[in-house]
Amino acid sequence: MQKKRALFLVAVASGTMLNPLNSSMISLALHSIQRDFHLSFTTVSWLISSFYLASAVAQPVTGKIGDLVGRKKMFIGGLFLVALSAFAAPLSTTFFMLLMMRLIQSIGSSAIYPSGVALIRDQIKDRQASALSVLAIFSSAMTALGPTLGGFLIVWGDWPAIFWVNYPFVLMSFLLGWFLFPRDDKREKIGMKNLLSQLDLLGIGFFAAGMVFLLWFLLSFESTIHFLSGVIGVLFFGLFFWRELKAEEPFIDIQLFKTHPKLSWVYIQFIVLNIFFYCLFFGLPTYFQEEMKLSVENSGLLMLFMSGMSVIISPITGKWIDKDGVKKPIVVGSFISIIGAVFLTLFFVGANYWVIGFILAVLGLSYGIGNVVLQVAMMNESPKDIVGTTSGLFQTCRYLGSILSSIVLGLIFGKEISTGNMKILGIFLIFTGALSFLMSLKFSMKKTQSDL
Repeated sequence: MQKKRALFLVAVASGTMLNPLNSSMISLALHSIQRDFHLSFTTVSWLISSFYLASAVAQPVTGKIGDLVGRKKMFIGGLFLVALSAFAAPLSTTFFMLLMMRLIQSIGSSAIYPSGVALIRDQIKDRQASALSVLAIFSSAMTALGPTLGGFLIVWGDWPAIFWVNYPFVLMSFLLGWFLFPRDDKREKIGMKNLLSQLDLLGIGFFAAGMVFLLWFLLSFESTIHFLSGVIGVLFFGLFFWRELKAEEPFIDIQLFKTHPKLSWVYIQFIVLNIFFYCLFFGLPTYFQEEMKLSVENSGLLMLFMSGMSVIISPITGKWIDKDGVKKPIVVGSFISIIGAVFLTLFFVGANYWVIGFILAVLGLSYGIGNVVLQVAMMNESPKDIVGTTSGLFQTCRYLGSILSSIVLGLIFGKEISTGNMKILGIFLIFTGALSFLMSLKFSMKKTQSDL
């Protein structure tokens, strides 16, 4: 049983890692794609922005479909879409075709995570936190190693290689999942007509439009702020809330956030967590290269102190949560983030590489704990029959946090990347960590679903 459990988790994790892998590898391929298709950097950067936009919308939508038609079907279907995009993208003769394949890749990889989390909740009854920590390990490793892996692949086979590399992971996940995942319940088999009636297409449309315009508004902070898109986004979200309160089969039951306030709290805290750490993921490599004049390779090695510690602490956190629950880890993780931010502010600038590595390791310790414990808290607070939908919304919060972090970095490093601005970033992170700590204290004071 222990061996089957391990293979089951590898099947899920090797699929769920495809989204962070493909979102991080593309950055080093932009120059080659820009050259081959004779594009401006602004145009080719849509390969990144569109992936975030599509993922933010597709995660909860595909999670909802998986709740209705079956988690195994949705997981395998997501793998099929990734395989299709990996085959067709290198054959693209126009940038538009490549962009479409990238969107298919985003939707397919987005469908895998919510279904995978739901499969773990349904099939693994003991030590669920340890099981979810495996997903965190794979995700953290791919986020950190994606650019490095992408660099080697581009040297070997130019930009098409970053699509071909999906096949070993897709094949492994498919074969293991096909034989290890149980068949979807018969009650989940519904006809197309019933599926469409339960999907609340109008609600999904309002949500998708609101999310696209909101993210468009947030992304515009990097150049010229597009206020109209923000206004339109708010209007669509207003229509979405109006629709969901009236729909018999809502896409997202708005009352859920009233009846499960702790779930709402987890979402907000996850956004804050990702604002904090994506400021580091995006900001530190640029600081290393532009201010400290380090090579790409040495910058990547320094970042491994943070990502490596995150990978090491994730399984330990999972075992801790299985033993003591989520309350203590959620407070400890956020408190360590404050310590790391203070170290970053006071001792980072001008320090030797070992001191910098130590500070990054402390920050990685906080990220590893926070990432796992909030994932477990989300699953604990989610009603079982809609865990796919709630897991999808959880990932949408990750994208919101990452985009908001890019706005923060633009405001701090907009004119120049300097040691003074690095200290300003540290101060911002101290306040963000303190906010997360206060939220975690409030979360730990109230009863969770597992306490009831």
